[in-house]
Amino acid sequence: MFERLGLMALHRLDPERAHGLALDALRMGLGPGGGPVTSPRLAVRLAGMDLPNPVGLAAGFDKNAVAVAPLMRAGFGFLEVGAATPRPQPGNPRPRMFRLPQDAAVINRFGFNNDGMEAIGARLAQVRRAIPLGLNLGANKDSDDRAADFARVLAHCGPHVDFVTVNVSSPNTERLRDLQGPEALRRLLAGVMAARDGLQRRVPVFLKIAPDLSAAELSDLCGVALESGLDAIIATNTTLSREGLKSAHAGQMGGLSGAPVFEKSTWVLAQVSALTQGRLPLIGVGGVASAEQAYAKIRAGASAVQLYTALGYQGLSLVGRIAAGLDALLARDGFGSVAEAVGTGRGDWL
Repeated sequence: MFERLGLMALHRLDPERAHGLALDALRMGLGPGGGPVTSPRLAVRLAGMDLPNPVGLAAGFDKNAVAVAPLMRAGFGFLEVGAATPRPQPGNPRPRMFRLPQDAAVINRFGFNNDGMEAIGARLAQVRRAIPLGLNLGANKDSDDRAADFARVLAHCGPHVDFVTVNVSSPNTERLRDLQGPEALRRLLAGVMAARDGLQRRVPVFLKIAPDLSAAELSDLCGVALESGLDAIIATNTTLSREGLKSAHAGQMGGLSGAPVFEKSTWVLAQVSALTQGRLPLIGVGGVASAEQAYAKIRAGASAVQLYTALGYQGLSLVGRIAAGLDALLARDGFGSVAEAVGTGRGDWL
């Protein structure tokens, strides 16, 4: 009841201000505190990391790594913060976040607003990592060499995290998605891998892709991913599509997340699963708001899932409900682990 009342109050405020207040509340201890729901069935080995459950927090919720400690206790199996850029940047003008309540969705055009890698890195260095913690890497909007920006952030912050994600799929930085093309992506990843090789400890590198790619573009991208030494692919980021929306803010510019993205992102996930044939673990993101949807992502090819938008509509208690429900669904279908279920329903999406 406390959570429901809090959500009702926050939904009366500007979405970005409400989000900031939610992070403040977490820092004050007003959030779930029992730690991750786990069981032998839910435990996942992903890119060399041990996850107590496969339900993760997507990048963007805690951009500046200001609430990592309470989020570690909120039920997640792993966290991803950021995106971080080399230099601080304010992002796009406000308003830049819009609720679409009739669609259980959000449109944002933040534009990589963040405190920069030095401030974020300093906070990460103070974190006691109870579960795997990752950082989403970004590039400054006015950078002369965006590809080099990703490597700079990795070199600076890599010692303080368990994985990093190369984010070339945000629609809110002009021409950023151009880096998903084969040659540009090949050069970018070569620089990132060189920076990773310079660290004292090997940090897994993930790639986050857009949902708005054609089958041919996905095929090219997966080919580069497999040859580059990536450790996982995250599918997907927000979409530019506005198909079927009903809410008043449906025409706002920016990336759409939430319920309307589920079908498209899961189709992309299944395509990537088929193209990579189990050679890379996948993380499914986009529209996850229930245990059934998390399970559908896993059966489409994901070894783990991430969520963000649904938390704004259902609260952080959703994390534990999804993990517990997923355990029950796996047991119902006779799976002894998440790994046994991965990809078993992929054909339904192809």
